[in-house]
Formats: sequence, C-alpha cells, structure tokens
Amino acid sequence: MSDNNILVFCEINKGSLAPISTEALAAGRMLADASNGKVISLMIGENAGQIAGQAIQYGADECYITDIPELADYQTEGYLSVFQTLQDSITPEIIIMGQTGVGRDIAPALAAYLDGAATLDCVELAIDADTGRLLMTKPVYGGNVWAVFETEYTPQIVTVRAKAFEALAPDSSRNGEILVLDLNIKQDAFKTRLIEIVPEQVEGIRLEDARVVIGGGRGIGSEEAFSKLEEIAATLNGTVGASRAACDNCWVPSTRQIGLTGKIVTPELYFAVGISGASQHMAGCSGSSHIIAVNNDDGAYIFNEADYGIIGDWEPVMNGFMNKLKELDVG
Repeated sequence: MSDNNILVFCEINKGSLAPISTEALAAGRMLADASNGKVISLMIGENAGQIAGQAIQYGADECYITDIPELADYQTEGYLSVFQTLQDSITPEIIIMGQTGVGRDIAPALAAYLDGAATLDCVELAIDADTGRLLMTKPVYGGNVWAVFETEYTPQIVTVRAKAFEALAPDSSRNGEILVLDLNIKQDAFKTRLIEIVPEQVEGIRLEDARVVIGGGRGIGSEEAFSKLEEIAATLNGTVGASRAACDNCWVPSTRQIGLTGKIVTPELYFAVGISGASQHMAGCSGSSHIIAVNNDDGAYIFNEADYGIIGDWEPVMNGFMNKLKELDVG
C-alpha cells in the first residue's frame, strides 16, 4: 500500500481535542509511516477552526474543518454528509475514529454509506506486509480472545479503544495545511433532531479517565464494604467500579458497572476485589495495563487474567494495603 490517505476523525471535548482523538492520530501516524501515507484529520463542530492546529501538532499532515451551526451538536445524517463530501475529495483507504458514543454510532453507518467495512473496538492496528491491507485486532467472545481481522472492502473503517494507543507528544514545530469544507447542510434535512443533552452526574474522577480503578464484586459482601474501597481509591487518586453482581445488589449505582454491558476501563492499575472474573466483566477491564486480583477462591478465573494475585479474604488484604500506603505517606 503506497500513497495511502488515512483519515482520522477528531472529536472535540470542552473546547479542545478529545484525548481519544490524540490516540487515534497516533495510530494513524504509525500506519502512515509504515505505508508511505498521509494522515488527514477531520473536525466537525463549534470552534473547530481554533482547535485544528492541535491535530497537526499530534501527527496530522492536513486538517479539514467545518463549524457550521447546524452541526454544532452530533447529528448522524449531517456528519455522514460531511464524510461523503471529504470522501469524494481524498478517497481515504483507512478511516480511524475513537470507540466513543459518536464513533460507535457513525462507523457502521458510514461503512454502509460508503460501501466500506467497519470494525469496532480495535486494540491493535498494523499493515499486512503481503497484502498491504489493514490488520485489525479486537477482543471477541466476551474479551476472552483477541482476533485479527482483515477486510477486502474500502474504506477500511475502525474505531480504537481508549488508551489502546499512546498519544504522541505534541510538536508545535510541525506544519500542516488547514482546509475549510464548503458545505450547505440544512437542519430540516435531518431525520432526527437533538432535544436535550443530559450530562452524567459523576462525583470525582470518571471511570473512563482514571489511572487507578478498584473494582468490587459480589465477594466483598455489602454496600458498606465499598466505602473501604473508595478510601483506598481516593488515596491513589483513583476511583471505584463494580461488577454487575454488585450493581444488581444495589451496592453501587449502575453507572459504576464495568463489563460488557457497562463501562470499558483501561487504567494503568486495576484491582479486582472479590470479583470472580466472568468473561462479561473481563471484557470491560482486559485493556488495563496491570491487573491485581484479590479473591479467597484459588480457582477463580480472575487469576488466569491477573498479573498479580492474592488468595485470601479481601478485607484483611486491603486493610494491610491501606496501612502500607499510610506508612509510605501515599496520597
């Protein structure tokens, strides 16, 4: 594959380039360098023109923008029209975006719209040396196996999991062209319209953003036990999550659930406390850099997934850990 255009869709978050988009740009830069290609970024939304330079600093060669008022908020049909306009101009072989609410919605729709193929939730990307096609690695079977996919369709569209790729250090000396897309989109052409955005109410650090997550399961026994986990998490500047069983028992809110039907977390350190390690839960935390399991069942599946395992009752283990943190004056 040569002279390949790689399009990276960059989301805007609170007036800046979203962290997942800096990671997607790093993935695009890696593939472009391996294939003599070019990274082209796309930004849609309010103040896109003011943020476009960030995409260049994080690895893009060019950045296309549109900040028309009709697209100030995400709108599937409107965003598809933008992609179609850009597709006609640059015909990318590969389109990369984050595994976010927007990415999960638009990637399959875009694949159908452009007669391409979408592979979601990728954790590794590479170029096949023989075929020149994109090799896409993603978890399957509830996170128990990683499978590698290749498609014959173009464009090859992927979403990448948060923290699967490390963002490049921003380079203010990089130069790139910023171009404005000429669009004429009317709000009345949309099949749906945004009524209201209700932000999730989260105290402290969001699960998806935390570098340390302590997950509690059925094995910790009660709602009160989670207060001990919260104390330890706060000391480590982290946050607390839970298995589905703990959420079903109403020990913690469902917004704290980690797993296939909950949140996907990729912290540097994940404590699985009283969690058996069912595949549905592991699908939500298998991307963690390090997993430490605490369980009194030496046959628990979690020990097959953990980097470190402690067999024993969770309370004395975690109390001892907290005492050591205090002794080391951590926090």
